[in-house]
Amino acid sequence: MSGSVPLTWETARPLVPELALIASTIAYGATFKLVQTALKDVTPVGFILLRFSIGAAVLLPLAVRNGWRGPSTTDRSYRRKDFVLALLAFGAVGFAAYWFQNEGLKRTTTLNSAFITGLLVVFTPLIETAVTRRPPSRNVMVAVVCAALGLFLLEGATLRLHSGDALTLVCAVLFAIWILMGGFLTQHFDPVALTAGQLLVFAVLAVPVVAIGGLGHVTTRVIVAAAITGVCCSAFAFTAQLWGQRFVEPARAAVILQFEPVVAGIIGLWVGERLGASGYVGVAIILVGIVIAESRSWRAPRST
Repeated sequence: MSGSVPLTWETARPLVPELALIASTIAYGATFKLVQTALKDVTPVGFILLRFSIGAAVLLPLAVRNGWRGPSTTDRSYRRKDFVLALLAFGAVGFAAYWFQNEGLKRTTTLNSAFITGLLVVFTPLIETAVTRRPPSRNVMVAVVCAALGLFLLEGATLRLHSGDALTLVCAVLFAIWILMGGFLTQHFDPVALTAGQLLVFAVLAVPVVAIGGLGHVTTRVIVAAAITGVCCSAFAFTAQLWGQRFVEPARAAVILQFEPVVAGIIGLWVGERLGASGYVGVAIILVGIVIAESRSWRAPRST
């Protein structure tokens, strides 16, 4: 076609960070059911210990070779102690998010867990609003209403929130904070080192909880699930996500990451999970709220 721009590496390269985020979401969403099945044998924190220990072991050698500094010249103002403190804070929030998600996933369906976790896109601008102390924009307020209505219908049009869904709702808030932190930290630290250190923090924090509450039964399906999620999701997808967040603003990254509940929802339907009529309407409204929450970021000019 006349006037069209040929697809070359130079024209496609600006899309690579977003493609990295999309690839990460596919890995996350595709493993929801795998994790849920493993949680029938192992405790939620026990699975965290196994999964993230494997991920840390895979990445640590590469992280040591790369070093912890990011490419920006401003990183020279950061010391190793700053990196360690950032890891502890980042890891603590991520650990709590995954703990709540696993506890919720043990008590609810893959479909519910996927779409409630997706509400992190609504929480992300709300948290930004609280931090910046600016009044929320109109699209955020509309998104909050959509999220509340969608969740109400997903729960069967009742004000009683199922325990598994309540835990997952907390996980969505924590993941929103985690994404905002990741967007900031990747500007200053190497994504491989940041991911490896974070996974190590996850594993270390899990040890005392497992010592008190137990590990559960480490069956073959637990080992398989921990190996797949530890290598594919934790080591590789986490690194790809953090690298992508270095170039994509947090609000836009949060939107892209919403491909995760879509993939998880497809997997849930494929294995036979179903929602009632009100549940499907609730999911549709939640997805509308997600789109509205970050619609402004799509129109924002991208920095070059």
